[in-house]
Amino acid sequence: MSSISVQPVRSKRERTEFIKFPWNIYRDNKFWVPPLLMDRRKLMDTEKNPFYRHAEAEFFIARKNGEPVGRIAAIINHNHNKEHNDRVGFFGFFESINEQAVADALLQEAEAWLKERSMTIARGPANPSVNDEYGLLIDGFELPPTILMTYNPEYYLTLLERAGFAKAKDLYAYLLRQTTVYSERFERVTNLVRQKTGLTFRSLNMNDFQNEIKRIKKVYNGAWQYNWGAVPMTDEEFDALANDLKPIVVPELVIMAEYKGELIGFGLSLPDLNMALKYNKKGYLLPGLYCMYRYKKLINKVRIIVLGVLPEYQKTGAATVLFYETASHAKKLGYDYGEASWVLEDNVMMNRAAEMMNAELYKTYRIYEKQL
Repeated sequence: MSSISVQPVRSKRERTEFIKFPWNIYRDNKFWVPPLLMDRRKLMDTEKNPFYRHAEAEFFIARKNGEPVGRIAAIINHNHNKEHNDRVGFFGFFESINEQAVADALLQEAEAWLKERSMTIARGPANPSVNDEYGLLIDGFELPPTILMTYNPEYYLTLLERAGFAKAKDLYAYLLRQTTVYSERFERVTNLVRQKTGLTFRSLNMNDFQNEIKRIKKVYNGAWQYNWGAVPMTDEEFDALANDLKPIVVPELVIMAEYKGELIGFGLSLPDLNMALKYNKKGYLLPGLYCMYRYKKLINKVRIIVLGVLPEYQKTGAATVLFYETASHAKKLGYDYGEASWVLEDNVMMNRAAEMMNAELYKTYRIYEKQL
């Protein structure tokens, strides 16, 4: 009789085993993009990752007959619970072989850990937060993930739902094409906004990077404060993210919206480096850099990661122009496609904007939750 055990990660060897376990699941999957091992270590580093200044986590590995068969993390984001006045715990980094008993053992271990700390809901997947990789892919399995988006086998839906998890919220990913994004209506609305609002639009100034980050930080936390599940990033978190992204930022793809010289909104897009990193089969840094150099010309898509406007300016149409500027700048740089992700299913304004741009809803991600 086979036995399944779930134990917390304690040693350096176990941490490496946890990080490398996804290769067991996706080795023969042509759509999965191997992550950089260095980045996975950063996400899990409870000493150096500033997220863990206001959060705590436990990482678990499941074994069957001594062999690793799954992994999970249990996470408490105290800033989330302060922001939303609830007691939500999270699970993340979930991977499992296609065996319900393994998934149940992992999820039950995470649930018990959260319940012991007085959490009343388990929600996820979050790797490790809403400001990182978020959600479970529930359609579009025949497509590779874009940069900083998740990917998983279709059977994960069954594993979670049979374990008692249900939908909390869906997140949309839209595909935009340069051949169809422009329309008479899109052009007309964009021109009206420019003429009537006094708003101006420009690209990121890399020569003033630190001050630009300060401006963006203020807008980021203000623009998303009323979104479902949103948690303001601390200064330390924001600075760490900015420093990580700086080497791959294309300034023409970071569009700033200003009113009388003050930043009131911005859009951040990145080239989809996954189109090159998919050739880095083992996730090591130097081969990854080589792949990005060698296959750079294959990258013909950008991901619109964040695009937002301060609440008091959200009815000005600024977001429409940010989308337009992003598309036109991407076109000049030779990008044929864009992915706008992720967008909350009930974010009426952003979903209407996607409709205006003839965007195709081509992937959906789901946040699951369960009462504890």
